[in-house]
Amino acid sequence: MQTEFHATTAAAAEREPVSAFIICFNEEQDIEECLKSVQFCDEVVVIDSFSTDRTVEICERYHARVIQRPWPGYREQKAFGLAATTHEWVLNLDADERVSPELRENLLALLRRDWEERRAGVPTTLADGYEVNRTVWYLGRWWRRGGWYPEFRMRFFRKSKVTWGGTDPHEKPIVDGTQDRIGGEIYHFTYKSFSDQVERLHRFSSIAAEEEFKKGGRSGWRRLLLNPLLRSFKFFVLKGGFQEGKAGLVVALAEGYYTFMKYAKLWELEHKEAHLAARRREAANEG
Repeated sequence: MQTEFHATTAAAAEREPVSAFIICFNEEQDIEECLKSVQFCDEVVVIDSFSTDRTVEICERYHARVIQRPWPGYREQKAFGLAATTHEWVLNLDADERVSPELRENLLALLRRDWEERRAGVPTTLADGYEVNRTVWYLGRWWRRGGWYPEFRMRFFRKSKVTWGGTDPHEKPIVDGTQDRIGGEIYHFTYKSFSDQVERLHRFSSIAAEEEFKKGGRSGWRRLLLNPLLRSFKFFVLKGGFQEGKAGLVVALAEGYYTFMKYAKLWELEHKEAHLAARRREAANEG
């Protein structure tokens, strides 16, 4: 399914045009604020995995170009979303994120600068990709003192210079060219509650374990025992999560829990594979 998109005229604004793309499924609680924050873009593409709530209706109201596509995984869906955009400059957001006013103005300034340099026929002074600081709102606070802060993510780039890489659920754009950082923030409304966080960590740890298993990864005692402790220690101590008090401790322990669940599920996959292999050997011997 596709809905008509009415693009703005970038030339009238004397800047290079920009596309934004978002992947989503049943995001009616978040998608509207996300779309409001990218109204300065000349094209907004939403890749929707057949939402059953009001997500598509909201996207249509904001004149986004909606493409409905079955869910193949984070990496493949984002690669598809990138390919669906039509402008060279691309901004990527998740449905639970927003562009801050400062970031919007800085992005527009870069697009104006690129337009002026092209018009003057001089070599570009812009990078091919820009990292943006993503700031989390969770447990009633902005996390700007440690733990998740700062957290720079590659989110604004030239389409011709990017391929989508990484592994699910931690996919990422790979920039073949120069990189820089840009001022401003992406606001990330990551979890609705602690229960929501635990549910998502369960889901993400399952995906991560399956991806690790496909690559031939194995759990082992160190990964099961030490890696969860190290992840909690890194978040709470090395990255300064302790500055958030009890909230920092709660999240640090949840980070360790995620790591434990990932390797416990990886061990389970190994155990199932070994069991099936043993049964196949038994069947072969009996035959």
